[in-house]
Amino acid sequence: MVKEGLTCVFCGREKKSVNLFITNSSNIAICQYCIEHSYNIIYKNKKFGSLNINNNKNSDSEKINIIKKPKDIKSFIDDYVVGQENTKINLSIAVYNHYKKINLLNNNIDNKLNSNVDFDKSNILMIGSTGTGKTLLAKSISKCLNVPFIIADATSLTESGYVGDDVENILSRLFQAANYSIKRTEIGIVFIDEVDKIARKSGNPSITRDVSGEGVQQALLKILEGSIVHVLPDGGRRHPEQKTVAINTKNILFICAGSFEGIEKIVSNRLNVSNIGFVQSGGNNSKQNKDKFNILDFISPNDLRLFGLIPEFIGRLPIITYLEDLNKEDLKKIMLEPKNSIIEQYKKIFELDGIKINVTNDAIDFIAEKVIDLNLGARGLRSVCEEIFREDMYTLKASDNFILFDKETVKNKILNSRFYI
Repeated sequence: MVKEGLTCVFCGREKKSVNLFITNSSNIAICQYCIEHSYNIIYKNKKFGSLNINNNKNSDSEKINIIKKPKDIKSFIDDYVVGQENTKINLSIAVYNHYKKINLLNNNIDNKLNSNVDFDKSNILMIGSTGTGKTLLAKSISKCLNVPFIIADATSLTESGYVGDDVENILSRLFQAANYSIKRTEIGIVFIDEVDKIARKSGNPSITRDVSGEGVQQALLKILEGSIVHVLPDGGRRHPEQKTVAINTKNILFICAGSFEGIEKIVSNRLNVSNIGFVQSGGNNSKQNKDKFNILDFISPNDLRLFGLIPEFIGRLPIITYLEDLNKEDLKKIMLEPKNSIIEQYKKIFELDGIKINVTNDAIDFIAEKVIDLNLGARGLRSVCEEIFREDMYTLKASDNFILFDKETVKNKILNSRFYI
């Protein structure tokens, strides 16, 4: 019972002037207004050890830039990624629907959405050779929507308790990328690369433990599906006295990717056809066969199962899309057209030292041809260009205020580089 005559130790209000008055055994009292004010301070600046966890629901940093429709999302991606039109359309639709559902559910807009409907996760699987733009696509989407984003390598993951990265560490890294905001973490994007490398070694279930293959697939199921996962804020190995943060993965978008080398054979065997007459996922015949179907058009969940993914893992990646291998024209566009084009980056680097460079069109053609010959993909453009410009970036002669990189110059630099030694 609250003793009469007490006043709030914070504001001095008397008990009779408020509806709620809390006191302890020493008759130290606090009124409802000071309780509410204290709660607001704690809620806005909640402390977790030395971490500042921002859970302010109305914070501008929690907003998702979902005003963009699928066409607008694709248009944004076009500024950074060349080609892959079909994949960009598929991703734009999937991402738009994913975050639209989050916004509608969070805002309880019952006139547009029946609140009793329980939506499944729309995680994505991208299949494509190295250097076709899988990672860049995912990065561009996260930049477009202004949500936290991390890249994880499936080959470094193991089941909990084994040497390697625990699957839960993925969420720890996303939590850090979200500046330790739980709400922003729970609307983030996780890109898991090389998932084809965690396929089990055969289509049959393994008898022994496979801690870097099937075991990792099993460990990933929980976070892919949508559940409450208790993670360590700073990652690392778990021990009993460490504090954890509860992350709900229901609205985290997972984009998995891999090259899945050899899956074309599985698809063609199922269709009982040879690969002749189809555009391969590799090779330089894309242009001449552009009117023919890509055999990966016909990829099915059962093909992924035969490749070595377990059915439960496949079921949590309902959207499957593939990327075409890049041809010469695609590589030339990548070097010249995007906002972050490679040639423009090198021009700026030289310009900072007062040097202008000119890379001729025939030199660009030669670079693209050699990258295709070396089967390096778009990622290989950076390595090849680094070899071309390396010597001039090192010497930086003050007298050289202009440097011409024509076909002959570029040819000599490439053919004498480490790629051809």
